[in-house]
Amino acid sequence: MGRELLFEIGVEEIPASFMLPALDAMGKMVKRELENQRIDHGEIITWGTPRRLVLRVLDMAESQRDKEERVMGPPVSVAFDADGNPTKAAEGFCKSQGVSLDEIERVTTPKGEYLSVVKREAGKGTLEILREFLPNLMAKIPFKKSMRWADYNFRFARPIHWILALFGEEVVEFSIEDISSGRVTYGHRFLAPQPITLESPEGYQERLREAYVVVDHDERKETIWKGVSQKAQEVGGVAMEDEDLLDEINFLVEYPVPLRGSFEEEYLSLPKEVLITPMKEHQRYFPIFNEKGELLPHFVVVSNMVTDDMDLIVEGNERVLRARLADAKFFFEEDKKVPLEKYFEKLKDVVFQEKLGTSYEKVMRFRELAKKIAQNVAPDKSDLVDRTALLAKADLESQMVYEFPELQGVMGREYARIQGEDPLVADGIFEHYLPRFAGDDIPSTVTGAIVGIADRLDTIVGCFGIGLIPTGSEDPYGIRRDVLGMLRTISEKGYRLSLVELIEESSRLLKDKMERPAEEVKNDVISFIRQRLYHQLVSQGYRQDLVDAVLSEAFDDVVETLKRVDALVEVSKDPQFEELMTTFKRVMNIIPEGFEESGIDPALLKEDAEKALFEEVERIAPEVEEAKANEDYSGALAKIVALKSKVDSFFDNVLVMDKDERVKKNRLSLLNRIAGLFKGIADLSKVVLPK
Repeated sequence: MGRELLFEIGVEEIPASFMLPALDAMGKMVKRELENQRIDHGEIITWGTPRRLVLRVLDMAESQRDKEERVMGPPVSVAFDADGNPTKAAEGFCKSQGVSLDEIERVTTPKGEYLSVVKREAGKGTLEILREFLPNLMAKIPFKKSMRWADYNFRFARPIHWILALFGEEVVEFSIEDISSGRVTYGHRFLAPQPITLESPEGYQERLREAYVVVDHDERKETIWKGVSQKAQEVGGVAMEDEDLLDEINFLVEYPVPLRGSFEEEYLSLPKEVLITPMKEHQRYFPIFNEKGELLPHFVVVSNMVTDDMDLIVEGNERVLRARLADAKFFFEEDKKVPLEKYFEKLKDVVFQEKLGTSYEKVMRFRELAKKIAQNVAPDKSDLVDRTALLAKADLESQMVYEFPELQGVMGREYARIQGEDPLVADGIFEHYLPRFAGDDIPSTVTGAIVGIADRLDTIVGCFGIGLIPTGSEDPYGIRRDVLGMLRTISEKGYRLSLVELIEESSRLLKDKMERPAEEVKNDVISFIRQRLYHQLVSQGYRQDLVDAVLSEAFDDVVETLKRVDALVEVSKDPQFEELMTTFKRVMNIIPEGFEESGIDPALLKEDAEKALFEEVERIAPEVEEAKANEDYSGALAKIVALKSKVDSFFDNVLVMDKDERVKKNRLSLLNRIAGLFKGIADLSKVVLPK
């Protein structure tokens, strides 16, 4: 049995969003280091609370495994002369390895007999290795932001107050600045602030629980949700399920105590989002719904305290929420008095981006772009699309959205409904923001979908036009998100649009703002969108080379492109796919670069194999082109790959590079005709075959 490593970094409260990535990284770094250090171990566990990051490694070996390595030297024929005496090569090898000639072995290999020596290195003690590794681990834990404090040079997410480091009963001794590791931890900041001394890792979790700290974040999360659900059930409701909110609250508390509060029923007359937003986003409360999905005048707050009078905590939270809801009601009532078109006019004073102009200018641009899209995909809804685009950003100037930015689009929809706008316009105002994140819904309305595409494309082209191109992790205007949202909407709605034409139109509308040539911008935007689609498809499980093959051939109409991807994927399921690709890639590879076909002369076809191939190509070529024209790419590929046997026979029986230049060019033209059948479907040179 080995020992347990217990390592705890005690800190001031770390932001909740930092915790899970940091704990995950800790576990991976430790696993990798222990493997590199040849230290056997059992389970690796990471726990976290707002005030501590914890690492446990069970059953760690006392020391590294011994290292044994065979080092090969020079060939025996070089190491000894004709009389059997060692040469300088042998002596140099012995010296470099620190051994005598007597310790050298002769090893037979497929290349002959060589000198060799086995180097053995005794493993170091684990405690010694941990003294160096743990401070290095602390320095490498990734956080979104880190800081220095006091006069320290060391950086961490928040100031460090203590370090608990035990390997069995021994302290792993090291220091970070003037903070020394030890065997002391601390309980809850207010309920049990006194130091807790541990003789060993045994009982650590229980000692902290006694000190009002639930250190296992998975256990704490389960406790929170169970308590929240129970409180909701007490008033005949169910708590809103929100994994992100649950994760955030989990890392805001060390000792969770769910409590139920209430608010006045008069506020239920407000749109439910107006109530949910301050509860969830500002106060971190769980709203409660009835079985019909209607809000109840109750909420659950998760406290990090236990007092003699818990009602005081409830009353305090009710008081804060009541003030927020009173403000929200006031803003809502005032906003309703102002027509959305008046708010739209105020956008003239709002800067969207310094070089791209005001939000008013942006709306006028994507309004024109939306009209063009509507003409292609929903001409009968053009007027409604135009109205939606006009009012899409109006609520940004409302008091409600100014106070609660998360409600953009939501309030526009509500005010549009109240002011009698067409339901497609009202819903489109909200839905043009969809999808807002990975996995979010796409717009259900044609108005929301079209305006959303136009709005995103204006941002994308505009940013590229002034040189704000995403690089690495830098993407301040969310261009990657906008591209993915646009692609999802276009593909799932099945809209047949030319990206090139839309980008050109967007560039025209932005011409007074552009700082780069329009053609250059167009090419860069298309390339960027293609790259995003490639990564999206690969992340969904599509083969990289197949996606690359399709996107490299042609890319403009997203829906058509996806049909080609699916068709090539379908062909790839054929057990003979690799043989098929080998055959047709051979066709591609033999055609000289820049080869110009001047037609095929049947009179120059001498061999039976080339005549048979020519006849079959002539027969199927019109059928393939018709299938491609009808976007039946699976059918087109099926007809092309049926040529395999005749192509193989051609290569087996016909010399392509004939001495007669006319015959040679005729045969290359035949192969070029076959290669041309794939044009518009996929570039087979991108398909990767096993070596």
